[in-house]
Amino acid sequence: MKIRMFIIFTGLLFSIRTAISAELSRFNADSAWNYLLKQCSFGPRNPGSAGAKACQDYLQTELQKFTPQVRLQPFTHYDARLKKTFNLNNIIAEFGRASGEKIIFCAHWDTRPRAEMDPDPAKRNYPILGANDGASGVAILLELARNFALNPPPVTVTIIFFDGEDYGRSGENWDYLLGSKYFAQTADPAEFRYAVLLDLVGDADLEIKREYNSLKYARRLQDKIWTIAEQINSRQFTQRTQPPVIDDHLSLIEIGIPAVDIIDFDYKYWHTQQDIPQHCSKESLEAVGKVLMQLIYTEEL
Repeated sequence: MKIRMFIIFTGLLFSIRTAISAELSRFNADSAWNYLLKQCSFGPRNPGSAGAKACQDYLQTELQKFTPQVRLQPFTHYDARLKKTFNLNNIIAEFGRASGEKIIFCAHWDTRPRAEMDPDPAKRNYPILGANDGASGVAILLELARNFALNPPPVTVTIIFFDGEDYGRSGENWDYLLGSKYFAQTADPAEFRYAVLLDLVGDADLEIKREYNSLKYARRLQDKIWTIAEQINSRQFTQRTQPPVIDDHLSLIEIGIPAVDIIDFDYKYWHTQQDIPQHCSKESLEAVGKVLMQLIYTEEL
Protein backbone atom coordinates (compact mmCIF):
# COMPACT_ATOMS: atom_id res chain seq x y z
CA MET A 1 0.00 0.00 0.00
CA LYS A 2 2.81 2.40 0.93
CA ILE A 3 4.63 1.58 -2.31
CA ARG A 4 1.50 2.23 -4.32
CA MET A 5 0.90 5.56 -2.56
CA PHE A 6 4.52 6.53 -3.16
CA ILE A 7 4.19 5.79 -6.89
CA ILE A 8 0.99 7.82 -7.10
CA PHE A 9 2.55 10.69 -5.16
CA THR A 10 5.69 10.64 -7.30
CA GLY A 11 3.60 10.68 -10.47
CA LEU A 12 1.56 13.58 -9.15
CA LEU A 13 4.70 15.54 -8.33
CA PHE A 14 6.04 14.91 -11.84
CA SER A 15 2.78 16.09 -13.40
CA ILE A 16 2.75 19.22 -11.26
CA ARG A 17 6.42 19.93 -12.00
CA THR A 18 6.03 19.58 -15.76
CA ALA A 19 2.89 21.72 -15.71
CA ILE A 20 4.70 24.42 -13.74
CA SER A 21 7.71 24.17 -16.06
CA ALA A 22 5.53 24.64 -19.12
CA GLU A 23 3.83 27.60 -17.47
CA LEU A 24 7.05 29.30 -16.39
CA SER A 25 8.71 28.87 -19.76
CA ARG A 26 7.43 31.03 -22.59
CA PHE A 27 8.81 31.08 -26.09
CA ASN A 28 9.25 34.75 -26.97
CA ALA A 29 8.75 35.26 -30.71
CA ASP A 30 10.18 38.78 -30.61
CA SER A 31 13.34 37.51 -28.93
CA ALA A 32 13.76 34.75 -31.51
CA TRP A 33 13.19 37.23 -34.33
CA ASN A 34 15.88 39.52 -32.93
CA TYR A 35 18.27 36.57 -32.85
CA LEU A 36 17.58 35.98 -36.54
CA LEU A 37 18.19 39.64 -37.37
CA LYS A 38 21.38 39.74 -35.31
CA GLN A 39 22.90 36.84 -37.23
CA CYS A 40 22.02 38.47 -40.52
CA SER A 41 23.64 41.72 -39.36
CA PHE A 42 27.02 39.99 -39.70
CA GLY A 43 26.38 39.37 -43.41
CA PRO A 44 27.02 35.97 -45.01
CA ARG A 45 28.49 33.45 -42.53
CA ASN A 46 30.13 31.04 -44.97
CA PRO A 47 33.34 29.34 -43.78
CA GLY A 48 36.38 31.60 -43.82
CA SER A 49 34.41 34.83 -44.04
CA ALA A 50 34.56 37.81 -41.70
CA GLY A 51 30.85 37.31 -41.05
CA ALA A 52 31.44 33.77 -39.89
CA LYS A 53 34.10 34.84 -37.39
CA ALA A 54 31.93 37.63 -35.99
CA CYS A 55 28.88 35.41 -35.75
CA GLN A 56 30.80 32.57 -34.11
CA ASP A 57 32.04 34.93 -31.41
CA TYR A 58 28.52 36.24 -30.91
CA LEU A 59 26.91 32.80 -30.66
CA GLN A 60 29.52 31.59 -28.20
CA THR A 61 29.16 34.71 -26.03
CA GLU A 62 25.36 34.59 -26.14
CA LEU A 63 25.23 30.95 -25.08
CA GLN A 64 27.65 31.68 -22.22
CA LYS A 65 24.99 34.01 -20.78
CA PHE A 66 22.76 30.98 -20.30
CA THR A 67 25.14 28.17 -19.31
CA PRO A 68 28.80 27.78 -18.36
CA GLN A 69 28.88 24.57 -20.40
CA VAL A 70 29.79 26.04 -23.79
CA ARG A 71 32.60 24.84 -26.01
CA LEU A 72 33.85 25.02 -29.54
CA GLN A 73 34.52 21.80 -31.43
CA PRO A 74 37.14 22.76 -34.01
CA PHE A 75 37.82 20.82 -37.19
CA THR A 76 39.24 21.48 -40.64
CA HIS A 77 38.07 20.94 -44.17
CA TYR A 78 40.27 20.87 -47.25
CA ASP A 79 38.64 22.14 -50.43
CA ALA A 80 40.51 20.33 -53.21
CA ARG A 81 39.07 22.59 -55.88
CA LEU A 82 40.29 25.76 -54.15
CA LYS A 83 43.38 24.03 -52.71
CA LYS A 84 42.55 25.66 -49.39
CA THR A 85 42.03 24.43 -45.84
CA PHE A 86 39.20 25.97 -43.84
CA ASN A 87 39.05 26.10 -40.04
CA LEU A 88 35.51 25.43 -38.84
CA ASN A 89 33.80 25.12 -35.46
CA ASN A 90 30.74 23.40 -34.10
CA ILE A 91 29.36 25.28 -31.10
CA ILE A 92 28.06 23.06 -28.30
CA ALA A 93 26.19 24.00 -25.12
CA GLU A 94 24.59 21.86 -22.40
CA PHE A 95 21.64 22.54 -20.12
CA GLY A 96 19.76 20.71 -17.38
CA ARG A 97 20.76 17.59 -15.49
CA ALA A 98 24.42 16.66 -15.11
CA SER A 99 23.77 12.97 -15.71
CA GLY A 100 21.55 10.65 -17.69
CA GLU A 101 20.70 10.45 -21.36
CA LYS A 102 20.98 13.63 -23.37
CA ILE A 103 18.68 15.10 -25.97
CA ILE A 104 20.16 16.98 -28.92
CA PHE A 105 18.59 20.09 -30.42
CA CYS A 106 20.63 21.22 -33.41
CA ALA A 107 20.81 23.51 -36.44
CA HIS A 108 23.54 24.70 -38.80
CA TRP A 109 24.91 28.18 -38.26
CA ASP A 110 26.91 28.55 -41.48
CA THR A 111 25.48 29.98 -44.69
CA ARG A 112 25.97 28.95 -48.28
CA PRO A 113 29.06 30.34 -50.07
CA ARG A 114 27.27 30.48 -53.42
CA ALA A 115 23.76 31.28 -54.65
CA GLU A 116 23.56 28.82 -57.55
CA MET A 117 19.74 28.90 -57.58
CA ASP A 118 19.51 32.66 -58.01
CA PRO A 119 17.54 33.69 -61.12
CA ASP A 120 20.26 36.25 -61.92
CA PRO A 121 23.41 34.42 -63.18
CA ALA A 122 25.55 37.41 -62.14
CA LYS A 123 24.70 36.76 -58.48
CA ARG A 124 25.28 33.01 -58.35
CA ASN A 125 28.92 33.05 -57.29
CA TYR A 126 28.33 35.21 -54.23
CA PRO A 127 27.48 33.97 -50.71
CA ILE A 128 23.93 34.26 -49.41
CA LEU A 129 22.65 36.00 -46.29
CA GLY A 130 20.84 32.87 -45.11
CA ALA A 131 18.03 34.38 -43.04
CA ASN A 132 16.00 31.18 -43.35
CA ASP A 133 18.71 28.72 -44.38
CA GLY A 134 20.81 28.89 -41.27
CA ALA A 135 19.69 31.78 -39.07
CA SER A 136 16.12 30.60 -38.44
CA GLY A 137 16.98 27.34 -36.70
CA VAL A 138 19.74 28.95 -34.66
CA ALA A 139 17.39 31.76 -33.61
CA ILE A 140 14.86 29.29 -32.22
CA LEU A 141 17.54 27.37 -30.32
CA LEU A 142 18.98 30.56 -28.82
CA GLU A 143 15.53 31.43 -27.52
CA LEU A 144 15.22 27.92 -26.09
CA ALA A 145 18.62 28.39 -24.44
CA ARG A 146 17.35 31.59 -22.82
CA ASN A 147 14.38 29.66 -21.43
CA PHE A 148 16.58 26.82 -20.22
CA ALA A 149 18.61 29.31 -18.17
CA LEU A 150 15.43 30.62 -16.51
CA ASN A 151 13.89 27.20 -15.99
CA PRO A 152 16.25 24.22 -16.35
CA PRO A 153 14.81 21.40 -18.45
CA PRO A 154 14.04 18.07 -16.75
CA VAL A 155 16.65 16.28 -18.87
CA THR A 156 20.05 17.18 -20.23
CA VAL A 157 19.72 19.12 -23.48
CA THR A 158 22.72 19.50 -25.75
CA ILE A 159 22.34 22.37 -28.21
CA ILE A 160 24.66 22.05 -31.21
CA PHE A 161 25.23 24.63 -33.91
CA PHE A 162 26.85 22.74 -36.78
CA ASP A 163 29.34 24.46 -39.06
CA GLY A 164 29.88 23.67 -42.74
CA GLU A 165 26.49 22.07 -43.39
CA ASP A 166 25.91 24.05 -46.56
CA TYR A 167 29.44 24.24 -47.93
CA GLY A 168 29.19 21.62 -50.68
CA ARG A 169 28.50 22.03 -54.36
CA SER A 170 25.51 20.55 -56.13
CA GLY A 171 26.16 16.90 -56.96
CA GLU A 172 29.17 16.68 -54.62
CA ASN A 173 27.60 15.40 -51.44
CA TRP A 174 30.91 14.75 -49.70
CA ASP A 175 31.34 18.49 -49.10
CA TYR A 176 28.02 18.86 -47.23
CA LEU A 177 27.15 18.20 -43.57
CA LEU A 178 30.74 18.79 -42.51
CA GLY A 179 30.06 19.71 -38.89
CA SER A 180 27.55 16.98 -38.15
CA LYS A 181 29.79 14.37 -39.75
CA TYR A 182 32.67 15.46 -37.51
CA PHE A 183 30.48 15.48 -34.42
CA ALA A 184 29.24 11.97 -35.26
CA GLN A 185 32.85 10.74 -35.51
CA THR A 186 33.52 11.90 -31.96
CA ALA A 187 30.17 11.14 -30.28
CA ASP A 188 29.09 8.14 -28.22
CA PRO A 189 25.55 7.43 -29.46
CA ALA A 190 24.74 5.67 -26.19
CA GLU A 191 24.77 9.07 -24.47
CA PHE A 192 21.83 10.40 -26.49
CA ARG A 193 18.14 9.57 -26.37
CA TYR A 194 17.28 11.35 -29.61
CA ALA A 195 17.96 14.45 -31.71
CA VAL A 196 15.81 17.12 -33.32
CA LEU A 197 17.24 19.14 -36.21
CA LEU A 198 15.88 22.51 -37.31
CA ASP A 199 16.51 23.76 -40.84
CA LEU A 200 14.61 26.24 -43.04
CA VAL A 201 12.03 26.89 -40.32
CA GLY A 202 11.55 30.64 -40.69
CA ASP A 203 9.73 30.81 -44.03
CA ALA A 204 6.84 33.28 -43.84
CA ASP A 205 4.72 30.64 -45.63
CA LEU A 206 5.81 27.76 -43.42
CA GLU A 207 4.54 24.22 -43.98
CA ILE A 208 6.46 21.49 -42.17
CA LYS A 209 5.82 18.08 -43.67
CA ARG A 210 6.99 14.70 -42.36
CA GLU A 211 10.47 14.29 -43.83
CA TYR A 212 10.88 10.76 -45.17
CA ASN A 213 14.22 9.79 -43.59
CA SER A 214 12.94 10.95 -40.21
CA LEU A 215 9.77 8.93 -40.74
CA LYS A 216 11.78 5.85 -41.69
CA TYR A 217 14.37 5.93 -38.92
CA ALA A 218 12.70 7.84 -36.06
CA ARG A 219 8.97 7.44 -36.54
CA ARG A 220 8.08 7.27 -32.84
CA LEU A 221 9.84 10.58 -32.19
CA GLN A 222 8.33 12.17 -35.28
CA ASP A 223 4.86 10.97 -34.22
CA LYS A 224 5.40 12.51 -30.79
CA ILE A 225 6.43 15.88 -32.22
CA TRP A 226 3.55 16.01 -34.67
CA THR A 227 1.09 15.01 -31.94
CA ILE A 228 2.30 17.89 -29.79
CA ALA A 229 1.94 20.25 -32.75
CA GLU A 230 -1.65 19.11 -33.20
CA GLN A 231 -2.42 19.42 -29.50
CA ILE A 232 -1.22 23.04 -29.33
CA ASN A 233 -2.78 23.90 -32.68
CA SER A 234 0.46 24.60 -34.49
CA ARG A 235 -1.04 24.68 -38.00
CA GLN A 236 2.38 24.88 -39.68
CA PHE A 237 2.92 21.15 -39.07
CA THR A 238 1.04 18.98 -41.58
CA GLN A 239 0.64 15.25 -42.14
CA ARG A 240 1.88 15.45 -45.71
CA THR A 241 5.16 13.64 -46.46
CA GLN A 242 8.34 15.44 -47.47
CA PRO A 243 10.71 13.49 -49.78
CA PRO A 244 14.03 12.46 -48.20
CA VAL A 245 16.37 15.36 -47.51
CA ILE A 246 20.16 15.23 -47.22
CA ASP A 247 20.65 17.09 -43.96
CA ASP A 248 22.53 16.95 -40.66
CA HIS A 249 20.13 14.44 -39.10
CA LEU A 250 21.54 11.73 -41.38
CA SER A 251 24.95 11.98 -39.69
CA LEU A 252 23.27 11.22 -36.36
CA ILE A 253 21.00 8.50 -37.70
CA GLU A 254 24.03 6.72 -39.19
CA ILE A 255 25.59 6.27 -35.73
CA GLY A 256 22.34 5.09 -34.15
CA ILE A 257 20.81 8.27 -32.72
CA PRO A 258 17.11 8.60 -33.67
CA ALA A 259 16.84 12.01 -35.33
CA VAL A 260 14.01 14.04 -36.83
CA ASP A 261 14.48 16.87 -39.32
CA ILE A 262 11.97 19.69 -38.90
CA ILE A 263 12.24 21.40 -42.27
CA ASP A 264 10.20 23.21 -44.91
CA PHE A 265 12.13 22.46 -48.07
CA ASP A 266 9.58 24.22 -50.31
CA TYR A 267 11.23 27.60 -49.92
CA LYS A 268 11.06 29.83 -52.96
CA TYR A 269 14.27 31.66 -52.11
CA TRP A 270 16.44 28.61 -51.30
CA HIS A 271 20.10 29.21 -52.24
CA THR A 272 19.36 32.63 -53.71
CA GLN A 273 20.27 36.18 -52.76
CA GLN A 274 16.67 36.69 -51.65
CA ASP A 275 17.00 34.48 -48.56
CA ILE A 276 16.54 37.56 -46.40
CA PRO A 277 14.55 38.46 -43.25
CA GLN A 278 11.74 39.98 -45.30
CA HIS A 279 10.83 36.47 -46.47
CA CYS A 280 10.73 35.07 -42.93
CA SER A 281 8.36 35.65 -40.03
CA LYS A 282 8.43 35.60 -36.25
CA GLU A 283 5.17 33.63 -36.29
CA SER A 284 6.95 30.74 -38.01
CA LEU A 285 9.76 30.79 -35.45
CA GLU A 286 7.20 30.79 -32.65
CA ALA A 287 5.23 27.87 -34.11
CA VAL A 288 8.30 25.63 -34.11
CA GLY A 289 9.69 26.94 -30.84
CA LYS A 290 6.48 26.28 -28.91
CA VAL A 291 6.40 22.67 -30.09
CA LEU A 292 9.97 22.09 -28.92
CA MET A 293 9.26 23.77 -25.59
CA GLN A 294 6.33 21.44 -25.03
CA LEU A 295 8.41 18.46 -26.12
CA ILE A 296 11.25 19.12 -23.70
CA TYR A 297 9.32 20.27 -20.64
CA THR A 298 7.06 17.22 -20.72
CA GLU A 299 9.97 14.83 -21.26
CA GLU A 300 10.24 12.07 -18.66
CA LEU A 301 13.43 11.70 -16.65
